[in-house]
Amino acid sequence: MIKANLIAGIDEVGKGALFGPVFAGAVVLNTKDEVKLLNYGLRDSKLLTKKKRAFLVPLIKKISLSWGIGQASAQEIDSIGIRSATEHAMVRAIAQLSTKPELLLVDGSLPIRLWNGEQKTLIKGEQKSPKIAAASVLAKEARDELIRALAKKFPNYALETNVGYGTASHCEALKQLGPTNIHRNSFISNIIDTSGN
Repeated sequence: MIKANLIAGIDEVGKGALFGPVFAGAVVLNTKDEVKLLNYGLRDSKLLTKKKRAFLVPLIKKISLSWGIGQASAQEIDSIGIRSATEHAMVRAIAQLSTKPELLLVDGSLPIRLWNGEQKTLIKGEQKSPKIAAASVLAKEARDELIRALAKKFPNYALETNVGYGTASHCEALKQLGPTNIHRNSFISNIIDTSGN
């Protein structure tokens, strides 16, 4: 049985998107600060409004013992696959922590194969662990902010509203205009021909 004082929650966002990097967050919280953030309204990031997530981000950064955000590019996703790229993003987020955690709580059912320390997977972890929920909020807001900035560079894909996911308008724009260099070719090959032929 591991004596784990420093426990980090880990979560990813953007795994299913057609455009841009996958992000991961890592957050170390003690129990007292978990309660504080829950009282401020922390919960599963998918159940929070954009305004509430934006409100929570500075609080999480201030209250947590440590936090980190990592990402893996669309090119990495195409090169090594989404699971491996997601694990790289997670390890990069962990590397940003000021202290190496003794235990990772990882959202989902798949462990981080690149991590040789103690870890525990939690299905629907965002609903069970405030640490994972906090990690998700940080990762989601950081990724959304990046995609909204990229929307100005690539204005024809409605990225400011779909944040890179495969909405009908996004797919239609791909058919009409083709992909940008930040689209995931391995994800859009069933929408358009990405072979270059």
